[in-house]
Amino acid sequence: MNYFSTKQGIRFFSVSALCTLMFTVGITACQDHRIPLSGQVIQPTGPKPDWGPTIGPQMQAVIEELGRLSPTPLNELTPQQARQQPSFKDAVNSLLDKNKIPRPTANVTVSQRMIPGAGGTPIRIVVYTPNNVTGPMPVIVYYHGGGWVIASPEVYEYSTLALAEETGAVVVSVDYRLAPEYKFPTAHNDAYAAYTWVKSNAAALNGNATKVAVAGESAGGNMAITVAMMARDQGIPPVHILSVFPVANNDLNTPSYNQYANAKPLNRPLVQYFTNNYFTTPGDGDTPLISLVDVANLSGLAPTTIIGAEIDPLQSEGMQLRDRLQAVKVPVTYQLFAGATHEFFGMYAIVPQAQQAQDLAATQLRNAFK
Repeated sequence: MNYFSTKQGIRFFSVSALCTLMFTVGITACQDHRIPLSGQVIQPTGPKPDWGPTIGPQMQAVIEELGRLSPTPLNELTPQQARQQPSFKDAVNSLLDKNKIPRPTANVTVSQRMIPGAGGTPIRIVVYTPNNVTGPMPVIVYYHGGGWVIASPEVYEYSTLALAEETGAVVVSVDYRLAPEYKFPTAHNDAYAAYTWVKSNAAALNGNATKVAVAGESAGGNMAITVAMMARDQGIPPVHILSVFPVANNDLNTPSYNQYANAKPLNRPLVQYFTNNYFTTPGDGDTPLISLVDVANLSGLAPTTIIGAEIDPLQSEGMQLRDRLQAVKVPVTYQLFAGATHEFFGMYAIVPQAQQAQDLAATQLRNAFK
């Protein structure tokens, strides 16, 4: 994904669209690389951390800033306190502001509404509608991360802004209910209720009900898969699944959990904190909604794109999910981004790997919507 400065601010522009434009106007030299964004010159201030010796410099700079803004580990706070702490988005914004670099924007209209969640309880959705695109448009139902305990559509908004503009699809970000106030499987059921609402009401969003995909990050990457499972069983499957560094297992002793047990921003103690708050009993982790790789029935799912981060306790289970999907003949595209940590996907204003991952995700979704 690339940025070009315009009078309206910073705008997303895909490599494929750039090449098409250059060909149209008679410029034939289109190099196979992305133009670095202004923030991708930002450098860290300290040495590489012991838990991430391969971390990229821009990735390290964001993690350093997050540690400065939010020094207390989230697992030492109550969930209510943890929700008030600065997020990785705040760290990105802080670094951009310090370096007098504009924050990313998109040619997208943002609105919100209440829809029925699980059991008919109202939940909020935030809708990102591309401007200057004629409808009906494809729709992406998106689930944010945060371990089912923290965060919101706003925290993950850079991801949804980019997906909306880069794919030309309406993105519906679901503000599902959080734990411990709402225990397992409330968030999963809210996620599916939002998907069914979108399928039934796509026209109200200027969307095309036959071109609905699901996407999510971390806990949301898990729910993108589980919603697709439930939708498959009801005969209303999505056309594509985008699952970014997903929770896919209930095993905290995988190779990546052991290697990156103390990584940031996600580590083993924080995962335990999240599951302790979301699960009613430890057995909840052994159900098909959590243990995707060894309990769930993954056959017949839509083509799936999985994006992984190297420095992430969840790296191994993302690979396990890839292998399980391939074993049941589900088409899978998988890419692991070296030097990146958990949560990198929305950091493209600074982190080059995030720019590359966003471009991959948008390409896969555009192809699915054809």
